[in-house]
Amino acid sequence: MSYPKRTAALASAAALAGSAVLLTAPAARADVVDVNYRCQTPIGVKSAVSPIDIKSARRGSGYTITMSWQKGVSSSPVELGKGAMSPSATIELGGADSGTLAVSGPANSAAIPADTPIKISDLSGTYTPKKSGKVTFTAGTLTIKALGTTTTCTPANSPKPSLTLDVTAAGGSSSSSSGGSSSSSSSSSGGAASAGQQLPQTGPEDSAVALGTLGGTVLLAGAAGVLWLTRRGQPARR
Repeated sequence: MSYPKRTAALASAAALAGSAVLLTAPAARADVVDVNYRCQTPIGVKSAVSPIDIKSARRGSGYTITMSWQKGVSSSPVELGKGAMSPSATIELGGADSGTLAVSGPANSAAIPADTPIKISDLSGTYTPKKSGKVTFTAGTLTIKALGTTTTCTPANSPKPSLTLDVTAAGGSSSSSSGGSSSSSSSSSGGAASAGQQLPQTGPEDSAVALGTLGGTVLLAGAAGVLWLTRRGQPARR
């Protein structure tokens, strides 16, 4: 092959390899989305905008979904002591799946002064795909419980998804097909054995003949050895 043709062939192979890498890369897209929360608090309605970030991490057959707030969305007229505030939220599923995913997190690790925006800790939950395809994750309702009261914050601006995942549900067709072929193979071999038929030959015929010849040679050699030892043990005739 001439040098120009070889160079062109190598360039084509590199391009195809690059395309394969792009095609097999996991499809996931995450965006920080501004969510305008309308919060129903014990002292009236409050509004606040916070950028929301939703990320995923693969865990076995599912995903750990983590929701983060970059700004506080509500405040308290009194100081909240350490551990006095407990947050939880829901994430709306869309695309190939539907419903909501519940996420929760730890209580506040430090006291929150009065009339100060409440910083929400990262909230996490486990998502297990029920359907295959692209699934979207959008900020839903935020619930804050503190000092015996409940504050409910709902998005008022119809935010766009913060995360899109291309998922595969457990027990797909590929797994079922593989299991079916394995079961069929086992039943057919079991039936042949029970019927007393000859087991299928796993190698070429000349290999079987060679093994038979080798077995006969070993058997004859063993018999000759026993005969030689027997004659040697007998007393010599006079």
